[in-house]
Amino acid sequence: MGAPSFEFRVLGPLTVLKEGAELPMSAHRELAILACLLLNANRVMSVERLIEAVWAGSAPRSAWRQVAICVSRLRRTLGAGVIETSSPGYLLRAAPDSIDWVRFKALVAQARGHAASGLREQAVQVLREALALWQGNPFEDIRGLRYDVARMAESRLEALETCLELEIELGRHHQVIPELLALVAESPFRERVRAQLMLAQYRAGRRAEALRTYQETRRYLLDQIGLEPGPALRRLHEQILRDESALMRPPAHRTVPGQVVPCQLPPQVLPFVGREEELEAMNAALRPDPEVAVPGVTVLSGPAGVGKSTLALRWAHSRIDWFPDGQLYADMAELTAADGGGRGAAGAGGDRGDGGGLDAVLDRFLRALGVAAADIPAGRAEKLALYRSCTARRRLLVVLDGVRDGDQARALLPGGAGCRVVITSTDPLDDLVARQGAHREFLRPLPEAEARELADLLVDTAVGAQAVSDLVATSCGSPLSLRLGAARLQSRRPARSGYG
Repeated sequence: MGAPSFEFRVLGPLTVLKEGAELPMSAHRELAILACLLLNANRVMSVERLIEAVWAGSAPRSAWRQVAICVSRLRRTLGAGVIETSSPGYLLRAAPDSIDWVRFKALVAQARGHAASGLREQAVQVLREALALWQGNPFEDIRGLRYDVARMAESRLEALETCLELEIELGRHHQVIPELLALVAESPFRERVRAQLMLAQYRAGRRAEALRTYQETRRYLLDQIGLEPGPALRRLHEQILRDESALMRPPAHRTVPGQVVPCQLPPQVLPFVGREEELEAMNAALRPDPEVAVPGVTVLSGPAGVGKSTLALRWAHSRIDWFPDGQLYADMAELTAADGGGRGAAGAGGDRGDGGGLDAVLDRFLRALGVAAADIPAGRAEKLALYRSCTARRRLLVVLDGVRDGDQARALLPGGAGCRVVITSTDPLDDLVARQGAHREFLRPLPEAEARELADLLVDTAVGAQAVSDLVATSCGSPLSLRLGAARLQSRRPARSGYG
């Protein structure tokens, strides 16, 4: 039987969960010692530091003995092997991800990496995840940890300020104003927060409120500490007064230097003839429209060989300029084949028959969208959430070729209103049309005139008119049959005589 799993929560009331059940923790001295050990997990803490955490400079003579007694009680509560004796004090063994404070710091570091790479959306998502770990003020009654508490509070405020700044850059100034007002009330001396509030108000069209915020800030600082606002805040005030264009939000779809825009479309199948009506219908259904609230999805359905993939790629290549944030492509038929053909033994669950194939597609898409391999979650639900976050603010095209059923396609639908999806399938995907409002085009065989045109482009005139006519007749308008038949005819054509 393995070691018990623990979860230690210090970003709020100190709570310990063992195998999911909360352990009773109430004695003040034991809580202070446990808090100090958790903040320094896997490091030896001297008895002197533990005494300072408990008594904050007014320790009794029996402090050493009382610390030993408290540690003994903690060991009985937590179980053997959690707290070890190690000169000159004690050490608490804990997995890094079992302590919310350690997880918070790791997430903030990850978000900084995203922001440095220009991935603002991912950075905001990770920062929000980190900030959600906070459930209150830590160690409110432990005077001996006041410096640790101040350090933790500063880390939280810096993370929140960074998150709000990124969200303002992403154009969410309306949404962040209430949060900034609350943060100003919580930390009135932080000029960075007041500057963010002024900028958000200005970009939201509330210029008078932004100027009033500056005047209130100036009065408060003069009254409280006798100082004028700092140069950054004064400069922002002057910019607002002059309505400088630099204050306006940058373009939503600006490409970050060094960031690779994914362009995964395979080459077009050439030559291509016909399908003008279907191409026009796709233009109408998939045209970028900022007023559309959900991703546009078009399903190209029809029998095998009718030209669904060819049409999808023809349209996608012709409309690359509609999708400046890139194009993602997945051959879902290969995915189904790799997973043993689909539905089978996997049962009726959400992962039926997909094995690791769908995860592999998600991994590939996430890497193409700028997520480092080390940052891709292991679980499928987390991958899907990250994929939708990464696509939430992009103008992106996703082509899913050879989809088996609606469940397989639905898992890979992006999260943003600026994204568009083209799906090819032999299945009509009625549930996708019903649930997602997908537009559907049924592809039929090529009319005889267009089939003849394609055959003429594929076959050399030396083959003979009768052979081409027979090819058109036997293909029954199937572009794939035409191409395969033309290849066979070309291979049988006698080689030209001569030299060279």
